[in-house]
Amino acid sequence: MTGMPCAKPQKTKLAACAAFVVLVLLSVCIGAGEFSPRGLFTDPQALELFLVSRLPRTVAAVLTGAALSIAGLIMQALVRNRFVEPSTAGTAQSASLGILIMTLFFPGAALAVKTLAASILALLGTSLFLAMAHRLPPAQPYLVPLFGLVYGGVIGAVVTFVGWQTELLQYIDIWTNGEFSGVVRGRYELLWGTAVMLVVAWRVADRLTLLSLGRDVSIGLGLGYQRTLQLGLVIVSVISALTVTIVGIIPFVGLVVPNLVSRIMGDNLRGTIPWVALSGAALVLSCDILGRVIRYPYEIPVATVMGVVGAFLFLYLMFQRSAHA
Repeated sequence: MTGMPCAKPQKTKLAACAAFVVLVLLSVCIGAGEFSPRGLFTDPQALELFLVSRLPRTVAAVLTGAALSIAGLIMQALVRNRFVEPSTAGTAQSASLGILIMTLFFPGAALAVKTLAASILALLGTSLFLAMAHRLPPAQPYLVPLFGLVYGGVIGAVVTFVGWQTELLQYIDIWTNGEFSGVVRGRYELLWGTAVMLVVAWRVADRLTLLSLGRDVSIGLGLGYQRTLQLGLVIVSVISALTVTIVGIIPFVGLVVPNLVSRIMGDNLRGTIPWVALSGAALVLSCDILGRVIRYPYEIPVATVMGVVGAFLFLYLMFQRSAHA
């Protein structure tokens, strides 16, 4: 009987790895253009299609899903609330505002410069949200996500209004409705910065776990609370800025994935970060593949598909009791 508790999580991990590999292969093979993996060694056009489009798109989806999931996990630790993520706390909207400001005043700026501006605005927006969220009554946890929705909605409304006044609404739509159809070689490489943030998050996972216990408890355990809080904010802001700049806003990933994984593996960030990243990558890949096949050869943006799938997953989380409650 002693081996029974570990059997189910172990099988779940193996199933998750196998599903991820299958999704990667499907993502590489599915698309409007004809492609066969066997042609990589015999057909130069197939190799070119793989290197220029299919592989970058798959890598971008994996990096985006993994990064957004970890950003949601860290955001929930910072706020100490299970129902927040960057897209519902004003972080992604603040990043969009940064890109809009750079587009208006420095339209010729390089993509890396726009990403830096988006990171700074995302950091400021998230810091303001965190400062106000900590003033809400802790006995009413649902007030935090509700406040986050209102806060992010206000920032998003400002972005939309300015875009309407400056005739940039179609340009703004690229950030607010995430998709991977425009991801090709040479236009996604900045997303590798999210992989750096994932490594940093894993290195400080123990400190983030202590941070989630609250200010007084974490300080009593010897944690440098303010420094860890600032580091968590930077990780979330950089991830949000990079993903918004390259692929746009994708909802629900950072909300549902950490909660689903924690039901199986608990709340120790050191152990859950790799599986949160893998699950997030698999979820975004699944939605991207689904968006490609529903109206083949046309595509539905991954943000639209994720909005539907994420809503169902969120409702499941709301109505199911956690095994670790």
